[in-house]
Amino acid sequence: MKYLSRLCLALLSINSFSIYASDVIVVAHTTENDFKAEKRQIRDIFMGNDSQFLLKPVVLTARSEARFIFNTKIVGLTESRIQSYWAQMRFSGRKKPPQEFETIESILAFLQNNKDTVAYLPADTEIPANLTLIYKTE
Repeated sequence: MKYLSRLCLALLSINSFSIYASDVIVVAHTTENDFKAEKRQIRDIFMGNDSQFLLKPVVLTARSEARFIFNTKIVGLTESRIQSYWAQMRFSGRKKPPQEFETIESILAFLQNNKDTVAYLPADTEIPANLTLIYKTE
């Protein structure tokens, strides 16, 4: 029994490390190829705060590892806190949450077909030529 407990603990530790060791990138379909943004600006875009950038954010569903990493490293809130925030914004009629997509491929297709859009993706995602890398977590 002790062996099984230790094994479970070890596996959880390894899995947690892989999640926190992963990075995400933020890509946009913009006319400016040298466009870069700071962490605070990325957070503002995805949380619907007034931003100097007129980019429409789109996101992966809550089940994605990239979303967990983005929420942790960029937004700094848990998924439940973010959902609560968006519920308040919708109820008050102030803001709507970003559109969600199930897969990386569907987000890439949306970005390529819609100018002035932005999304986060796993760092190892191959970026099409017409999209611009604007931020990478470290």
